[in-house]
Amino acid sequence: MRFMVLTQYFFPEVGATQARLDAMCTELTRAGHEVEVVTGMPHHPTGRIWPSYRGRLYMRGQRNSVTIHRVWLYAANGSGLKRILSYLSFMITSLAGLVRSRRPDYLFVDSPPLTLAVSAWAASRWWRRPLIFNVADLWPDSARDLGIMQDGVVLRVAGMLERWIYRRAHYVTAVTEGIRTALLQQKKVPPSKVLFLPNGVDTRLIRPIAPDEGLRRQLGLSRKRVVLYAGNHGYAGALDQVLDAANALAHHERIHFVLVGDGPQKPALQSRARELGLANVTFLDPVPLEELPRIIALAECAVVTLRHANVMRGARPAKALVMMAGAKPLVLAAEGEAADLISRAEAGFVVPPEAPLALAQAIRSLLSDPAEARQMGLNGRAFIQNHLEWSLLVRNWLSQLTGVPTPSSGVQDGSKGKNIHERVSTVRATI
Repeated sequence: MRFMVLTQYFFPEVGATQARLDAMCTELTRAGHEVEVVTGMPHHPTGRIWPSYRGRLYMRGQRNSVTIHRVWLYAANGSGLKRILSYLSFMITSLAGLVRSRRPDYLFVDSPPLTLAVSAWAASRWWRRPLIFNVADLWPDSARDLGIMQDGVVLRVAGMLERWIYRRAHYVTAVTEGIRTALLQQKKVPPSKVLFLPNGVDTRLIRPIAPDEGLRRQLGLSRKRVVLYAGNHGYAGALDQVLDAANALAHHERIHFVLVGDGPQKPALQSRARELGLANVTFLDPVPLEELPRIIALAECAVVTLRHANVMRGARPAKALVMMAGAKPLVLAAEGEAADLISRAEAGFVVPPEAPLALAQAIRSLLSDPAEARQMGLNGRAFIQNHLEWSLLVRNWLSQLTGVPTPSSGVQDGSKGKNIHERVSTVRATI
Protein backbone atom coordinates (compact mmCIF):
# COMPACT_ATOMS: atom_id res chain seq x y z
CA MET A 1 0.00 0.00 0.00
CA ARG A 2 0.98 3.61 -0.47
CA PHE A 3 0.57 6.09 2.41
CA MET A 4 0.69 9.89 2.33
CA VAL A 5 1.43 11.51 5.71
CA LEU A 6 0.55 15.19 6.13
CA THR A 7 2.04 16.91 9.19
CA GLN A 8 3.33 20.38 10.07
CA TYR A 9 6.12 18.88 12.21
CA PHE A 10 8.59 16.17 11.22
CA PHE A 11 12.21 15.03 11.49
CA PRO A 12 14.83 16.52 11.90
CA GLU A 13 12.86 18.48 14.49
CA VAL A 14 12.99 16.98 17.98
CA GLY A 15 9.74 16.27 19.80
CA ALA A 16 7.11 13.65 20.57
CA THR A 17 5.13 14.29 17.39
CA GLN A 18 8.20 14.17 15.19
CA ALA A 19 9.52 10.99 16.81
CA ARG A 20 6.13 9.27 16.61
CA LEU A 21 5.56 10.01 12.94
CA ASP A 22 9.15 9.24 11.95
CA ALA A 23 8.91 5.86 13.67
CA MET A 24 5.51 5.10 12.14
CA CYS A 25 6.75 5.92 8.64
CA THR A 26 9.90 3.84 9.12
CA GLU A 27 7.90 0.84 10.31
CA LEU A 28 5.50 1.13 7.38
CA THR A 29 8.41 1.02 4.94
CA ARG A 30 9.94 -1.93 6.81
CA ALA A 31 6.61 -3.71 6.35
CA GLY A 32 6.91 -3.20 2.60
CA HIS A 33 4.65 -0.18 2.13
CA GLU A 34 5.47 3.07 0.32
CA VAL A 35 5.37 6.32 2.30
CA GLU A 36 5.54 9.99 1.33
CA VAL A 37 5.46 12.89 3.80
CA VAL A 38 4.37 16.48 3.22
CA THR A 39 5.62 18.76 5.98
CA GLY A 40 6.85 22.27 6.70
CA MET A 41 10.39 23.55 6.76
CA PRO A 42 11.87 22.67 10.18
CA HIS A 43 11.02 25.43 12.67
CA HIS A 44 10.22 23.76 15.99
CA PRO A 45 10.78 24.65 18.82
CA THR A 46 12.38 28.04 18.13
CA GLY A 47 9.58 29.38 15.93
CA ARG A 48 12.09 30.25 13.20
CA ILE A 49 12.90 28.22 10.09
CA TRP A 50 16.26 26.55 10.61
CA PRO A 51 19.15 28.33 8.84
CA SER A 52 19.88 25.57 6.33
CA TYR A 53 16.25 25.61 5.15
CA ARG A 54 15.68 29.37 4.93
CA GLY A 55 14.91 31.00 1.62
CA ARG A 56 13.43 27.80 0.18
CA LEU A 57 9.86 27.42 -1.03
CA TYR A 58 10.08 23.68 -1.64
CA MET A 59 12.54 20.86 -0.94
CA ARG A 60 12.43 17.14 -1.60
CA GLY A 61 14.47 14.53 0.24
CA GLN A 62 14.65 10.96 1.50
CA ARG A 63 14.91 9.35 4.93
CA ASN A 64 14.70 5.61 5.61
CA SER A 65 13.10 5.03 2.17
CA VAL A 66 10.48 7.72 2.93
CA THR A 67 10.10 10.56 0.40
CA ILE A 68 9.76 13.91 2.18
CA HIS A 69 8.28 17.03 0.58
CA ARG A 70 9.00 20.24 2.53
CA VAL A 71 7.22 23.51 1.86
CA TRP A 72 7.59 27.04 3.20
CA LEU A 73 5.35 28.22 6.04
CA TYR A 74 5.09 31.21 8.33
CA ALA A 75 7.08 29.99 11.35
CA ALA A 76 5.99 30.83 14.90
CA ASN A 77 5.81 29.22 18.33
CA GLY A 78 3.86 29.76 21.53
CA SER A 79 0.21 30.71 21.29
CA GLY A 80 -1.79 33.61 19.92
CA LEU A 81 -2.24 35.20 16.51
CA LYS A 82 1.22 34.33 15.15
CA ARG A 83 0.70 30.64 15.92
CA ILE A 84 -2.68 30.71 14.17
CA LEU A 85 -1.09 32.38 11.14
CA SER A 86 1.53 29.63 11.10
CA TYR A 87 -1.16 26.98 11.00
CA LEU A 88 -3.11 28.78 8.29
CA SER A 89 -0.02 29.31 6.15
CA PHE A 90 0.86 25.61 6.16
CA MET A 91 -2.74 24.67 5.45
CA ILE A 92 -2.30 26.57 2.17
CA THR A 93 1.32 25.80 1.24
CA SER A 94 0.93 22.09 2.04
CA LEU A 95 -1.15 21.84 -1.12
CA ALA A 96 2.04 22.53 -3.11
CA GLY A 97 3.62 19.45 -1.55
CA LEU A 98 0.53 17.31 -2.00
CA VAL A 99 0.27 18.00 -5.74
CA ARG A 100 3.91 16.85 -6.12
CA SER A 101 3.11 13.52 -4.47
CA ARG A 102 1.93 10.28 -5.94
CA ARG A 103 -1.70 9.27 -5.47
CA PRO A 104 -1.80 7.26 -2.21
CA ASP A 105 -4.06 4.47 -1.03
CA TYR A 106 -4.53 6.28 2.28
CA LEU A 107 -4.00 9.90 3.34
CA PHE A 108 -2.93 10.18 7.00
CA VAL A 109 -3.10 13.67 8.52
CA ASP A 110 -1.75 14.49 11.98
CA SER A 111 -3.53 16.87 14.34
CA PRO A 112 -3.01 19.34 15.87
CA PRO A 113 -3.21 21.67 14.07
CA LEU A 114 -6.86 21.18 13.20
CA THR A 115 -6.49 23.45 10.16
CA LEU A 116 -4.71 20.67 8.26
CA ALA A 117 -8.07 18.93 8.09
CA VAL A 118 -9.05 21.35 5.31
CA SER A 119 -6.13 20.66 2.97
CA ALA A 120 -6.25 16.94 3.78
CA TRP A 121 -9.94 16.76 2.96
CA ALA A 122 -9.37 18.62 -0.32
CA ALA A 123 -6.60 16.18 -1.30
CA SER A 124 -8.68 13.20 -0.25
CA ARG A 125 -11.55 14.38 -2.47
CA TRP A 126 -9.19 15.06 -5.39
CA TRP A 127 -7.51 11.66 -5.13
CA ARG A 128 -10.72 9.86 -4.11
CA ARG A 129 -8.83 8.12 -1.39
CA PRO A 130 -9.69 7.48 2.29
CA LEU A 131 -8.69 10.13 4.84
CA ILE A 132 -7.28 9.01 8.21
CA PHE A 133 -7.42 11.82 10.80
CA ASN A 134 -4.89 11.23 13.60
CA VAL A 135 -5.78 12.82 16.96
CA ALA A 136 -2.72 13.27 19.16
CA ASP A 137 -4.32 16.06 21.22
CA LEU A 138 -8.01 16.79 21.75
CA TRP A 139 -7.68 20.39 20.64
CA PRO A 140 -9.57 22.67 21.29
CA ASP A 141 -10.58 20.87 24.51
CA SER A 142 -7.00 20.89 25.81
CA ALA A 143 -6.52 24.60 25.07
CA ARG A 144 -9.68 25.39 27.05
CA ASP A 145 -9.00 23.02 29.98
CA LEU A 146 -5.40 24.19 30.40
CA GLY A 147 -6.46 27.83 30.31
CA ILE A 148 -4.30 28.55 27.25
CA MET A 149 -7.30 30.06 25.44
CA GLN A 150 -10.59 31.45 26.66
CA ASP A 151 -13.97 30.72 25.12
CA GLY A 152 -14.50 32.97 22.14
CA VAL A 153 -14.62 33.08 18.37
CA VAL A 154 -11.41 31.08 17.84
CA LEU A 155 -12.45 28.17 20.03
CA ARG A 156 -15.97 28.14 18.57
CA VAL A 157 -14.58 27.99 15.04
CA ALA A 158 -12.14 25.28 16.10
CA GLY A 159 -14.99 23.27 17.60
CA MET A 160 -16.95 23.53 14.35
CA LEU A 161 -13.89 22.44 12.34
CA GLU A 162 -13.33 19.50 14.70
CA ARG A 163 -16.90 18.25 14.31
CA TRP A 164 -16.72 18.77 10.54
CA ILE A 165 -13.60 16.63 10.06
CA TYR A 166 -14.83 13.87 12.36
CA ARG A 167 -17.87 13.52 10.10
CA ARG A 168 -15.87 13.57 6.86
CA ALA A 169 -12.82 11.49 7.77
CA HIS A 170 -13.05 7.84 6.81
CA TYR A 171 -11.10 6.87 9.94
CA VAL A 172 -10.08 8.68 13.14
CA THR A 173 -7.00 7.38 14.94
CA ALA A 174 -6.55 7.92 18.69
CA VAL A 175 -3.12 8.11 20.30
CA THR A 176 -4.29 7.35 23.87
CA GLU A 177 -7.08 5.38 25.51
CA GLY A 178 -8.40 8.65 26.92
CA ILE A 179 -8.65 10.18 23.45
CA ARG A 180 -10.30 7.03 22.11
CA THR A 181 -12.90 7.13 24.90
CA ALA A 182 -13.56 10.83 24.26
CA LEU A 183 -13.98 10.23 20.53
CA LEU A 184 -16.53 7.50 21.15
CA GLN A 185 -18.43 8.93 24.09
CA GLN A 186 -18.14 12.72 23.85
CA LYS A 187 -17.47 13.36 20.18
CA LYS A 188 -19.86 10.59 19.05
CA VAL A 189 -17.51 9.28 16.37
CA PRO A 190 -18.90 5.94 15.11
CA PRO A 191 -16.91 2.97 16.54
CA SER A 192 -16.36 1.64 13.02
CA LYS A 193 -14.26 4.74 12.29
CA VAL A 194 -12.07 4.74 15.38
CA LEU A 195 -8.58 3.20 15.22
CA PHE A 196 -5.94 3.06 17.96
CA LEU A 197 -2.21 3.76 17.49
CA PRO A 198 -0.54 4.70 20.79
CA ASN A 199 2.93 6.10 21.20
CA GLY A 200 5.69 3.54 21.15
CA VAL A 201 9.47 3.18 21.12
CA ASP A 202 12.00 1.61 18.79
CA THR A 203 13.94 -0.43 21.35
CA ARG A 204 16.72 -1.05 18.85
CA LEU A 205 17.39 2.68 18.93
CA ILE A 206 16.59 3.45 22.58
CA ARG A 207 18.42 0.86 24.63
CA PRO A 208 20.54 0.67 27.78
CA ILE A 209 24.21 1.43 27.17
CA ALA A 210 27.23 1.89 29.43
CA PRO A 211 27.70 5.43 30.76
CA ASP A 212 30.17 7.58 28.84
CA GLU A 213 32.41 8.88 31.61
CA GLY A 214 33.98 11.39 29.26
CA LEU A 215 30.56 12.89 28.57
CA ARG A 216 29.83 12.88 32.30
CA ARG A 217 32.97 14.90 32.98
CA GLN A 218 32.24 17.20 30.04
CA LEU A 219 28.82 18.03 31.50
CA GLY A 220 30.19 18.56 34.99
CA LEU A 221 28.32 15.58 36.41
CA SER A 222 31.19 13.57 37.89
CA ARG A 223 30.10 11.81 41.08
CA LYS A 224 26.58 13.16 40.65
CA ARG A 225 23.40 11.09 40.99
CA VAL A 226 21.55 12.35 37.96
CA VAL A 227 17.76 12.81 37.85
CA LEU A 228 16.81 13.30 34.20
CA TYR A 229 13.99 15.10 32.44
CA ALA A 230 14.12 14.95 28.64
CA GLY A 231 11.37 16.53 26.60
CA ASN A 232 9.46 19.63 25.71
CA HIS A 233 9.63 22.54 28.15
CA GLY A 234 6.02 23.55 27.61
CA TYR A 235 3.03 24.67 29.62
CA ALA A 236 1.42 21.23 29.89
CA GLY A 237 4.46 19.79 31.68
CA ALA A 238 4.38 22.29 34.58
CA LEU A 239 8.13 21.92 35.05
CA ASP A 240 8.15 24.41 37.92
CA GLN A 241 7.40 21.39 40.10
CA VAL A 242 10.72 19.84 39.07
CA LEU A 243 12.58 23.00 40.10
CA ASP A 244 10.71 23.04 43.41
CA ALA A 245 11.67 19.40 43.99
CA ALA A 246 15.29 20.26 43.18
CA ASN A 247 15.10 23.10 45.69
CA ALA A 248 13.75 20.71 48.34
CA LEU A 249 16.66 18.33 47.70
CA ALA A 250 19.34 21.01 47.36
CA HIS A 251 21.08 19.93 50.58
CA HIS A 252 21.71 16.48 49.06
CA GLU A 253 24.86 17.58 47.29
CA ARG A 254 25.18 14.58 44.99
CA ILE A 255 21.61 14.66 43.63
CA HIS A 256 21.62 16.67 40.41
CA PHE A 257 18.75 17.44 38.01
CA VAL A 258 19.40 17.56 34.26
CA LEU A 259 16.69 19.01 32.01
CA VAL A 260 17.20 18.28 28.31
CA GLY A 261 15.10 19.96 25.65
CA ASP A 262 13.57 23.23 24.60
CA GLY A 263 10.22 24.91 24.47
CA PRO A 264 8.32 28.13 25.17
CA GLN A 265 8.66 27.83 28.97
CA LYS A 266 12.41 27.19 29.03
CA PRO A 267 13.58 30.84 29.42
CA ALA A 268 11.22 31.33 32.36
CA LEU A 269 12.38 28.07 33.95
CA GLN A 270 16.04 29.05 33.60
CA SER A 271 15.29 32.43 35.12
CA ARG A 272 13.50 30.84 38.08
CA ALA A 273 16.34 28.38 38.64
CA ARG A 274 18.72 31.34 38.86
CA GLU A 275 16.40 33.15 41.28
CA LEU A 276 16.29 30.09 43.53
CA GLY A 277 20.06 29.67 43.28
CA LEU A 278 19.73 26.07 42.15
CA ALA A 279 23.29 24.82 41.70
CA ASN A 280 21.87 21.29 41.42
CA VAL A 281 20.07 21.94 38.10
CA THR A 282 21.59 21.85 34.60
CA PHE A 283 19.72 22.78 31.43
CA LEU A 284 20.88 21.16 28.18
CA ASP A 285 19.89 21.80 24.59
CA PRO A 286 17.70 19.21 22.84
CA VAL A 287 19.47 16.30 21.19
CA PRO A 288 18.35 14.02 18.34
CA LEU A 289 16.65 10.82 19.43
CA GLU A 290 19.63 8.83 18.17
CA GLU A 291 21.90 10.62 20.67
CA LEU A 292 19.56 10.45 23.64
CA PRO A 293 20.75 7.03 24.95
CA ARG A 294 24.12 8.62 25.85
CA ILE A 295 22.31 11.12 28.08
CA ILE A 296 19.94 8.52 29.52
CA ALA A 297 22.90 6.33 30.47
CA LEU A 298 24.16 9.02 32.86
CA ALA A 299 20.94 9.05 34.89
CA GLU A 300 19.89 6.96 37.88
CA CYS A 301 16.23 7.80 37.40
CA ALA A 302 13.97 9.99 35.29
CA VAL A 303 11.09 12.33 36.05
CA VAL A 304 8.04 13.06 33.91
CA THR A 305 5.53 15.69 34.98
CA LEU A 306 2.14 16.88 33.80
CA ARG A 307 -0.06 19.77 34.85
CA HIS A 308 -3.07 19.13 37.09
CA ALA A 309 -5.97 19.38 34.60
CA ASN A 310 -8.77 17.08 33.50
CA VAL A 311 -7.46 16.87 29.94
CA MET A 312 -4.11 15.61 31.24
CA ARG A 313 -5.76 12.50 32.72
CA GLY A 314 -5.97 11.10 29.20
CA ALA A 315 -2.34 11.88 28.32
CA ARG A 316 0.35 9.25 27.74
CA PRO A 317 3.68 11.15 27.52
CA ALA A 318 6.04 9.68 24.95
CA LYS A 319 8.99 10.87 27.04
CA ALA A 320 8.00 8.39 29.78
CA LEU A 321 8.08 5.51 27.30
CA VAL A 322 11.53 6.53 26.07
CA MET A 323 12.91 6.48 29.62
CA MET A 324 11.35 3.06 30.17
CA ALA A 325 12.96 1.75 26.98
CA GLY A 326 16.27 3.05 28.31
CA ALA A 327 15.69 0.93 31.46
CA LYS A 328 15.48 3.92 33.78
CA PRO A 329 13.04 3.91 36.71
CA LEU A 330 10.51 6.73 36.64
CA VAL A 331 8.98 9.16 39.04
CA LEU A 332 5.80 10.29 37.34
CA ALA A 333 3.81 13.29 38.56
CA ALA A 334 0.50 12.69 36.82
CA GLU A 335 -2.96 11.20 37.12
CA GLY A 336 -5.03 9.00 34.87
CA GLU A 337 -3.77 6.97 31.93
CA ALA A 338 -0.06 7.71 32.33
CA ALA A 339 -0.15 6.81 36.02
CA ASP A 340 -2.00 3.57 35.30
CA LEU A 341 0.55 2.59 32.66
CA ILE A 342 3.55 3.12 34.95
CA SER A 343 1.79 1.18 37.71
CA ARG A 344 0.95 -1.73 35.40
CA ALA A 345 4.54 -1.86 34.22
CA GLU A 346 5.91 -1.60 37.79
CA ALA A 347 8.36 0.86 36.27
CA GLY A 348 8.53 3.48 39.02
CA PHE A 349 6.64 5.65 41.47
CA VAL A 350 3.58 7.78 40.82
CA VAL A 351 2.84 11.00 42.71
CA PRO A 352 0.09 13.60 42.30
CA PRO A 353 0.78 16.34 39.73
CA GLU A 354 1.97 19.72 41.00
CA ALA A 355 2.95 18.31 44.40
CA PRO A 356 6.71 19.05 44.41
CA LEU A 357 7.41 17.83 47.95
CA ALA A 358 5.89 14.44 47.11
CA LEU A 359 7.95 14.43 43.91
CA ALA A 360 11.11 15.16 45.89
CA GLN A 361 10.34 12.43 48.39
CA ALA A 362 9.71 9.89 45.66
CA ILE A 363 13.05 10.72 44.03
CA ARG A 364 14.80 10.41 47.38
CA SER A 365 13.14 7.05 48.07
CA LEU A 366 14.02 5.71 44.64
CA LEU A 367 17.68 6.72 44.94
CA SER A 368 17.89 5.17 48.40
CA ASP A 369 17.25 1.66 47.03
CA PRO A 370 19.44 1.07 43.93
CA ALA A 371 18.45 -2.59 43.64
CA GLU A 372 14.75 -1.80 43.50
CA ALA A 373 15.39 1.10 41.13
CA ARG A 374 17.32 -1.18 38.79
CA GLN A 375 14.49 -3.73 38.83
CA MET A 376 11.93 -1.04 38.04
CA GLY A 377 14.07 0.05 35.11
CA LEU A 378 14.22 -3.50 33.80
CA ASN A 379 10.46 -3.87 34.28
CA GLY A 380 9.87 -0.76 32.22
CA ARG A 381 12.00 -1.91 29.31
CA ALA A 382 10.38 -5.35 29.29
CA PHE A 383 6.94 -3.71 29.25
CA ILE A 384 7.88 -1.58 26.24
CA GLN A 385 9.32 -4.56 24.38
CA ASN A 386 6.23 -6.66 25.02
CA HIS A 387 3.53 -4.05 24.43
CA LEU A 388 4.76 -0.75 22.99
CA GLU A 389 7.45 -1.65 20.49
CA TRP A 390 6.77 0.35 17.31
CA SER A 391 6.86 -2.68 15.04
CA LEU A 392 4.09 -4.32 17.07
CA LEU A 393 1.97 -1.18 17.25
CA VAL A 394 2.11 -0.40 13.54
CA ARG A 395 1.34 -4.00 12.61
CA ASN A 396 -1.66 -3.95 14.93
CA TRP A 397 -2.85 -0.60 13.51
CA LEU A 398 -2.61 -1.93 9.96
CA SER A 399 -4.76 -4.89 10.95
CA GLN A 400 -7.40 -2.50 12.30
CA LEU A 401 -7.25 -0.49 9.09
CA THR A 402 -7.42 -3.38 6.65
CA GLY A 403 -9.38 -5.90 8.68
CA VAL A 404 -6.60 -8.48 8.31
CA PRO A 405 -5.98 -9.87 11.82
CA THR A 406 -2.54 -10.07 13.38
CA PRO A 407 -1.46 -11.30 16.84
CA SER A 408 -2.53 -8.83 19.52
CA SER A 409 0.06 -6.19 20.35
CA GLY A 410 -1.96 -3.81 22.48
CA VAL A 411 -1.16 -2.90 26.06
CA GLN A 412 -2.51 -5.65 28.28
CA ASP A 413 -3.72 -5.26 31.83
CA GLY A 414 -1.11 -6.33 34.30
CA SER A 415 -0.52 -6.30 37.99
CA LYS A 416 -0.60 -2.95 39.68
CA GLY A 417 2.76 -1.46 40.53
CA LYS A 418 3.83 0.49 43.55
CA ASN A 419 2.30 3.90 44.00
CA ILE A 420 4.30 6.37 45.98
CA HIS A 421 1.42 6.57 48.48
CA GLU A 422 2.13 2.91 49.34
CA ARG A 423 5.71 3.79 50.23
CA VAL A 424 5.63 7.40 51.37
CA SER A 425 2.67 8.57 53.40
CA THR A 426 4.25 11.79 54.58
CA VAL A 427 7.09 14.05 53.51
CA ARG A 428 9.75 13.14 55.99
CA ALA A 429 12.36 15.41 57.46
CA THR A 430 15.00 13.90 55.17
CA ILE A 431 13.93 16.48 52.59
